[in-house]
Amino acid sequence: MPSPSRRTVLATGSALGGTLLAGGLPARASAAEGATPFDPWRTVLDDADLVWRRMPRTWYEGPFLGNGFLGSGIYAEPGAETRAVRFNVQHSEVQDHRPEFGSLFGLARLPIGHFTLEPVGTITGLDWRLGLRDAELTGTLSTDRGTLTLRALVHNDRSLLAVEVTPSAGERAFRWVFHPADAISPRAAFKPLPDGYRGNPPAEVTEHDLVLAAVQPLLSGGQHVTAWRERTRGAARTLYVHVAHSYPGTTALARALREVRRASPLPYPALAATHRAWWHAYYRKSFLSLPDARMQRFYWIQLYKTASAARRDAPVMATSGPWLEPTPWPNTWWNLNAQLEYWLIHGSNHLELDAVTRSLGEFRDNLAKETAPPYRADSLGIPRTTDPHLINGAAGTLTGYGVGIPGQDPPTPEVGNLTWALHNVWLSYRHTMDESILRDVLFPLLRKAVNYYLHFLEPGPDGRLHLPATFSPEYGGNSRDCNYDLMLLTWGCRTLLDSAELLGIDDESAPRWREVLARRAAYPTDANGFMIGADIPFAKSHRHYSHLLAVYPLYELTGRTADERALIERSLAHWVGFEGALQGYTFTGAASMSALLGKGEDALRYLGELMSRFVQPNTMYKESGPVIETPLSAAQSLHDMVCQSWGGVIRVFPALPAAWADLTVHDFRTQGAFLLSAVREAGATRWVRLTSEAGAPCVVRHDIAGPVEVRDGRGRPLRYSPAGDGAIRIALPKGHSALITARGDRPDLTIRPVRPNEDAPRWGLPAD
Repeated sequence: MPSPSRRTVLATGSALGGTLLAGGLPARASAAEGATPFDPWRTVLDDADLVWRRMPRTWYEGPFLGNGFLGSGIYAEPGAETRAVRFNVQHSEVQDHRPEFGSLFGLARLPIGHFTLEPVGTITGLDWRLGLRDAELTGTLSTDRGTLTLRALVHNDRSLLAVEVTPSAGERAFRWVFHPADAISPRAAFKPLPDGYRGNPPAEVTEHDLVLAAVQPLLSGGQHVTAWRERTRGAARTLYVHVAHSYPGTTALARALREVRRASPLPYPALAATHRAWWHAYYRKSFLSLPDARMQRFYWIQLYKTASAARRDAPVMATSGPWLEPTPWPNTWWNLNAQLEYWLIHGSNHLELDAVTRSLGEFRDNLAKETAPPYRADSLGIPRTTDPHLINGAAGTLTGYGVGIPGQDPPTPEVGNLTWALHNVWLSYRHTMDESILRDVLFPLLRKAVNYYLHFLEPGPDGRLHLPATFSPEYGGNSRDCNYDLMLLTWGCRTLLDSAELLGIDDESAPRWREVLARRAAYPTDANGFMIGADIPFAKSHRHYSHLLAVYPLYELTGRTADERALIERSLAHWVGFEGALQGYTFTGAASMSALLGKGEDALRYLGELMSRFVQPNTMYKESGPVIETPLSAAQSLHDMVCQSWGGVIRVFPALPAAWADLTVHDFRTQGAFLLSAVREAGATRWVRLTSEAGAPCVVRHDIAGPVEVRDGRGRPLRYSPAGDGAIRIALPKGHSALITARGDRPDLTIRPVRPNEDAPRWGLPAD
């Protein structure tokens, strides 16, 4: 290979001490290459490992493993904390199929069961580490009879729980015991059973040529099966577990047995090798390092958690991901949870986890059935809760549909959920510029979601178009001109017009969409800011920001004028000023809204409230039961502080607190399908690099003081022009990159972690 020219070296920096951005593109290290002499990914991931020095007693404290389908949460067996360790076995596809009892009973996710690791002696201590980089739990369990050294994973490809245990001499007789769960909706522990509802019959455990299987029949037909086998190699014993679900057929048993038989001949290291390769490659798709050690570790744990809970071909995450625990919410929630769960996949460059776009496209026919019969020909909607196939079960109710009719109740007219879910699809389109997402999913579904609104819009005496009473999650009471719906309708009509133009569609409804934008009622406000709707002021503590969606995440209102900014600030302060009902995602929403306003100190303060008041030792979160969306949305709040790309402008470091004087971001994905790398040193941005994947217009607010230079991947000058408000416009073709620096500066472009401002405890459980 020829040596680079001096000009190229000056343009790209040196290769010392990290990953070098050379030739306009970041250097890539594959999993097979192993660690480079200094591997920034390995450094931050090893630093973020969770560590336990005492026994976790709940799901909120313990290690968790998963692959989007199979999940295992690990903690002490309740009631036998010194005698056994629980390895939960749950699966995101395992559900009931009795729609006549609704989504939370008849279609609920069903608990499967758990294994207990039962030592010979009494447990006296432990030393565990959940290694993020390898997605494995390793460590020792100490008893008064010896030690058990273990390592465990949920295999990425095989959907297999594998646990290898090497006992000392006094613990050779330890045992594994499987405990099937009652196959009944977890909601039964919190709410009365519907009339006629009963749990499924108990599972039956049988042996099949050294493979054991717990077969759980379902009253609706079908089954789910947990199959397992233990193999001994030398001093080590390895447990192999697979779960399969089938409906309406009974093929799960054969599949579960087959998978265990295929995997069990492989020793643990052979399984771990392919598993680790996937995870190593996964993390290298992006990089973020900031000087707050606790927050940086939290961020990388959320990336681990997301890939443990989400895959494109897996069900959209239920409220607790694949780790089903006792909960009043045993299915997928669409009035906030699903949306927040997936926001971080865009900036972190992990669109391979996007189950929302896939599910809405695949199961769209079920969305028509959720509206009342008179509207099904041209409308779609999604109720508050569904199963993985977007079925609510309302067909078994008196109304026969799940999405309410504006102006009527019941069911509650919570109309905007589908439009909000489609905003996630729009984000996936904008971050990839993949026209098939726009053409095949977003446009046709959004058209019918907006159509449902158009059936009810009516002119009032003021000449404006008004909505009859609808419901704003989760405030209580129905209101005319509900902000939740007006804001989503506005975004929907604007997005449909833009999409039709991009797709070259001359849609017959376009004049109506334009009319809505021109004539719809103003968002109801009062002296305190945005109201819930025309009939309901915001007057009590409320965890949800349903009345503020035009600010975030829709960015329809961004503080462009002094009056608009004042309205946003007043509304935000009024919302979070009521204590009592505020929950964790209140503070992630407030952090992101503060980031929109450029208030990094406020954003950090809100995230600090989240961490100190709500986030659990393993970074999970709970309200009445486990809910997974809030910590994941906190990672998105960090994204919003580091980079924003709404409105066709990429904003680099728009809301950093003063304490974050140093920061590194690499391959952050922005709207327009750009990959952003940038470094901040001593409170100033040193350089910004953008690589275009789609050739979209490139406007960037780079945050570099004074005159700048823009050069291509070979160090040659690139032409640019001012775009106003500190931004520049660069002509950047598809596949090309642009490096922005201060004039005359030749910074080192090496990607490396930043130094923490101070030490911080690891996540997990320290010794008492």
